[in-house]
Amino acid sequence: MKLYLMRHGIAHDSAESGLDADRALTPKGRDRVRDVAAYLLREAEVPLHIVSSPLVRALQTAEIVAATTAVRDRAGSVTVRRELAAGGLAIVDELRAKPMKRTMLVGHEPDMSMLASHLLGTLLHVPFGKAMVIGFSLDGADAKFRFILDPTELRIRRAEKRS
Repeated sequence: MKLYLMRHGIAHDSAESGLDADRALTPKGRDRVRDVAAYLLREAEVPLHIVSSPLVRALQTAEIVAATTAVRDRAGSVTVRRELAAGGLAIVDELRAKPMKRTMLVGHEPDMSMLASHLLGTLLHVPFGKAMVIGFSLDGADAKFRFILDPTELRIRRAEKRS
């Protein structure tokens, strides 16, 4: 199973409501997420399922990825899971028990870094930037790092092949 972890795009510092959960993506944030999604499409790294935090900035990120990659045409709409607003380790355990091919989890920091570190079995040694995607392969309890897509460079840094 391929698993993609994605941090939400660049968001406004505040919302009219005053609630952190209501902060929306900035125009630059929307553009960056579209660029990342288009790059994933070109690289044949398109998720078939997208699971998002319910916070506005993450949900907007997930919806842009779904629209850009036509996920809705293949697998339905974005699934919202409250756990991704804080944490998400339980979702990974669910995916290991009942795998769904090519799943993307969209969430927040520091949770995405903690989740990546949990999968790697060691600390993530790069900042998990906004709109960044980290790809893994899951095979039962075994997780293997595949790539990091840095949105500021729009290139995939793949895991080194070891012989």
